[in-house]
Amino acid sequence: MPIFLNVALLMLAALLAGAASLHLIPKLGRPGRALSEWLCVAPGLDLLVTYFTAAPLIVGPIVAGWTGLAAAVISQVLTVMIWTTLHGLAHPAARRGPRIVTLLNRLVGTWRNFTAVWVTALVVPVFWIVRVAELLVYPLLIWLIRFPRYRQRDWVRVSRHKFKNLVGHDLIWCLYCDWMTGVWSLGSEMLRNVESFWCPIRFDSENKCDNCHHDFPDVFKGWVPADASMEDVTDVLQEKYGDAKVNSWFGHSARLTVKGNDV
Repeated sequence: MPIFLNVALLMLAALLAGAASLHLIPKLGRPGRALSEWLCVAPGLDLLVTYFTAAPLIVGPIVAGWTGLAAAVISQVLTVMIWTTLHGLAHPAARRGPRIVTLLNRLVGTWRNFTAVWVTALVVPVFWIVRVAELLVYPLLIWLIRFPRYRQRDWVRVSRHKFKNLVGHDLIWCLYCDWMTGVWSLGSEMLRNVESFWCPIRFDSENKCDNCHHDFPDVFKGWVPADASMEDVTDVLQEKYGDAKVNSWFGHSARLTVKGNDV
């Protein structure tokens, strides 16, 4: 038990100190504001997210095995709960006004809503791993097969902390969604290149094609039918990549001229 408490308390202190620093940094003049903005977009945001989400889950087990992992999780949960409470108390007018959490508690029940948001937190490590793949795996495909580059900060960034009267519980979970949607959208964009380059063949299930075409527009705008021939597949690959300088998915902006025609 002492080991568990020691690890949990140390991590709790480190996480709360990190959260406090985020409030302090913007108050340090122009350099502080610049640093704060850098931490809101990739790659600064990647370091910040890693500090609060992945690092405790890595350090805890290294220090104390399964006990350290449990201590890390508890410290992370307590950090969120302590910060949301303090942030709400620091903004009493917003806390008493219209709030997302208040309405949703009324719609589905307080304990259901509270439990559900913590259930979504279970997939934070998944999104973090996706982000690591975007940083470490996709660049190899740019180098090896000329996939398009992306200005990743256009996807991986957070800004909902600037929304007026978004405080405490609402703010922390909206920031989570802010980060999560950017990571997932960038991953989907990268996967469009993968699918159209290696497998431009529609699925034999029309339901799957209908469900997937929103994330993979080339399903109906370039991929060959499921009953086509391999010659059709190679013809599409030759047409789309034969003279391409960048091997992007078929609807990527890199393929469009000023007039909107394929290059």
